Amino acid sequence: MPKMKTSRGAKKRFRLSGTGKLLRRHAMKSHNLEKKSSKRRRGFRKTYGVAPSDEKRIRKLLRGG
Repeated sequence: MPKMKTSRGAKKRFRLSGTGKLLRRHAMKSHNLEKKSSKRRRGFRKTYGVAPSDEKRIRKLLRGG
């Protein structure tokens, strides 16, 4: 049986922390930044945990099947 392929899109968007939690970037960081306040843009730098309802689906994409 061939190896299962990891979803390349998911690999670029999510990563595992040292303790095994799934981490994601904040949305709305890519464009129209001039109209967003500095305080708001600073908040986008942080990484966040993935919602529990999405975690099972994303883990499946990352493990390759």
